[in-house]
Amino acid sequence: MSSHRPLSLITGASAGIGAAFARELAARGHDLVLVARRAERLHALAEELRGQHGAHIHVLPSDLADPVAPRQLADALRNQGLAVDWLINNAGYGVPGTFEASEWPVHAEFLQVLLTAPTELAWRLLPGMLERGYGRIVNVASLAGHVPGSAGHTLYAASKAYLIKFSQSLALENRHRGVNVCALCPGFTWSEFHDVTGTRALVGKLPRFMWQDAQSVVREGIDAVERGEAVHVTGRVNRAIKALAKLMPDRFALWLSARESRRYRRLD
Repeated sequence: MSSHRPLSLITGASAGIGAAFARELAARGHDLVLVARRAERLHALAEELRGQHGAHIHVLPSDLADPVAPRQLADALRNQGLAVDWLINNAGYGVPGTFEASEWPVHAEFLQVLLTAPTELAWRLLPGMLERGYGRIVNVASLAGHVPGSAGHTLYAASKAYLIKFSQSLALENRHRGVNVCALCPGFTWSEFHDVTGTRALVGKLPRFMWQDAQSVVREGIDAVERGEAVHVTGRVNRAIKALAKLMPDRFALWLSARESRRYRRLD
C-alpha cells in the first residue's frame, strides 16, 4: 500500500453503524466518500470530521433503491478522479410484518438496497483495487444470516445470508491479490434501525447484555478485514449464539426461532 491517505466509501453513512464507520476511519487517517439519502446529515457529519481530523470528505447523496444509483456513483467517482480503497457496504433497513403484508415494490426496493446495490458497487470498484494491488471491502451483514429465519421481516435474514456467502467467495477470489473482503455480522446494535422499523418497544425488552454500541461493532469490523477474516461475528454473546445455532437440530432451531422472534419481530 502507498503512503497516501486511503479513501473509504461508506453507504448508509448518515446514522448508526455507517456514521460510526465514518468517524472511526477518519480518526485512522482516511479520507471519505459519504453516501446516503439524507444530504443534510451527510454534510453535518462531513463538517464534524473535517474539523476533528482534517479529512477530505466528499458527500454524494444517493438513494440506492434506484437501480441506476450504483452506476451513477461510480461515474461520479471517476469524474472527480477519486479512487476508492475501502468500500463499506452498510446501507440497509428492515421491512416489518409478514411477506404478503407489503406490496411488491416495497420488497423490490429492499432487495435493490440490500442485495443488488452492494454487489454492483463491489463489482464496479473491485477492478480499481486490483489494479492498485490494495483494497478492503466490508459488507455489513448480520447475526441473522447465521441463524434460522424468523416470521416477520421475511427477507432480512435471507439478504444477510447472501452477503455472507458473497463475501466468502469474493474473499477467496482476491485474498492473494491485495484485496481483503469481510462480512461483518453484528447482532443487536444501538442505532436508529429499530425506530425506523417500529420495533423499538419490542427490542427494548431484551436484556442489555445482548446489545453492542455501533463504535464497538465498527472497530471489530475494521480489525477483522485487516486480518483477512472473510466473516466476523461481533461480540462474545453473538458468537455463542451462532455456535449454538449450528449445533441445534433444524427442527428445534426453527421452534426456538418461532418462539423468540416474537420478542423482536413485528407480524402486523
